[in-house]
Amino acid sequence: MSFSTSPNKIDDNSEVENEEVYGVGHFLWEIVKIGILAFIIIIPVRTFLFQPFSVQGSSMEPNFHNREYLIVGEFGYKETHIRIGDINLFHSIPFRTLHRGDAVVFRPPNISGQYFIKRVVGLPGEMIEIENDRVSIRNEQSPGGFFLDESEYLSPTVRTEGKQKIQLADDEYYLLGDNRSASRDSRFFGPVSKSLITGKVLLRAWPFDRFDIF
Repeated sequence: MSFSTSPNKIDDNSEVENEEVYGVGHFLWEIVKIGILAFIIIIPVRTFLFQPFSVQGSSMEPNFHNREYLIVGEFGYKETHIRIGDINLFHSIPFRTLHRGDAVVFRPPNISGQYFIKRVVGLPGEMIEIENDRVSIRNEQSPGGFFLDESEYLSPTVRTEGKQKIQLADDEYYLLGDNRSASRDSRFFGPVSKSLITGKVLLRAWPFDRFDIF
């Protein structure tokens, strides 16, 4: 950004012509324009596309650690309204599908002002059963049920404590923490409605030595 002069014009005799000097008022106006441009760019990005989150606690260890900085993709996963008073300027509805194993950020039911990060275990319409430290799932494709294979992101020694049997509604997900022995998740607050899910974890931006894309 230049706030002092436009490029000097020099003729063949090396005489400087048309020198322009801008004052403090011009400099302040440039700052205001940059602020407006940043607002125009950043607000839609934060509202519709991406949002940063910092992990708090150990419920997703060993895959996500305390104070790690994550970028969460919101576009297509979160319902968004932009209003001025009673006027609805824009409304977007979720159209992307979450998959089993996705790490997601959401607002837990009946817990205000907080965001949690957990793993998608049960999908809409499925029957989830936890018994003998294992998770089994029944759905249209497997009416007889199958044991959940989480070897892609969990050690085989991890046990899922508790005893539950829950039928998920058509807009509900069952979410569990990777650190099963130290996680408040759907075993405690129940299934999570799609409307409460903010988005899917896209990448770990910090610390740099653990940078990863999911």
